Amino acid sequence: MRATSTLLTLGLALSAFAHPHHELSSRELAQHQTISKRCAAKAGAFTMARKKRSLAKRQAVFPRDTSVNITIESPHYSTIQNDTCVLVPDVTAGPYVWPRSETLRQDMSEDQAGIPLYLDIGVLDVNTCEPASDVLLDLWHCNATGSYSSFEGNDPNTPFEELVASKNLTIGPGLDLHTGDTTWLRGMWPTDGNGVMEMQTVFPGFYVERTIHIHVQAHTSWSVRSNGTIVASNIVSTGQIFFDEELSEQIMALEPYASHTQINRTTNDIDSIYAGEVVGGWNPTMQVEALDGVDVKNGMVGYITLGVNMTATASSGGGAPPGGA
Repeated sequence: MRATSTLLTLGLALSAFAHPHHELSSRELAQHQTISKRCAAKAGAFTMARKKRSLAKRQAVFPRDTSVNITIESPHYSTIQNDTCVLVPDVTAGPYVWPRSETLRQDMSEDQAGIPLYLDIGVLDVNTCEPASDVLLDLWHCNATGSYSSFEGNDPNTPFEELVASKNLTIGPGLDLHTGDTTWLRGMWPTDGNGVMEMQTVFPGFYVERTIHIHVQAHTSWSVRSNGTIVASNIVSTGQIFFDEELSEQIMALEPYASHTQINRTTNDIDSIYAGEVVGGWNPTMQVEALDGVDVKNGMVGYITLGVNMTATASSGGGAPPGGA
């Protein structure tokens, strides 16, 4: 499904610690800004074309309130943001990536409760400013109360360093915190000939010291096993997607999200990784609209585009992940 017209700006990597971010050098910032300007026109056309197809598809499939009229000139899309960036290759994806549980599918919600969220993610090759096909996008995020599948034995309310210490482990490469083999809220699917990937999930919850986010990793030259997990690939980007605070506050007031009261929710303005991703003036938040055109509480569609460097190289063999969040 497709919804809005914002080009995602990610580009900062996680380190081997809980929440620090990769500081872009002045040279890297300049390179990213140059790419953004060079690809802006094509990025805008890319997002507008997707929006038109999206609205036509939604109106044909989902019943709408007859008093609501949404057209391709909707004020919701009065400004097309053409910001873009390069996601940094070969960086840690955090301790909750678990290749043995990532599954090739377009619906990763499984039995998890929450507000339905349909993701429309476009991939733009920043070397050519053209949509990139056959890029495998790997997504994972926590459930409504902060837990990750394959890691549900860990308390989402315990600070990361404290959690690691309690297990007598050390933060760094090879850190393994997994406690099971569940697969909910994990999914992979390649971009089509138009450079677009669609995924069904539920709106994420939150856990200690982190704002609401979805992890995303892009793979090229990928192959999968018969069970749908990755055999090997070339990682061209690793990053995180965020949501607008007003939307997050609205959704967190609903069940089952509202039952997560043990800790206070970290907001975008105090999340270190979010702060690092907006340092270049980019917008790392996913734009959404109501699936039925009326109320996001009934489900929503999120639209975002990743600008990736298709010539980046970083091998992935499906082993244990490093640390991070």
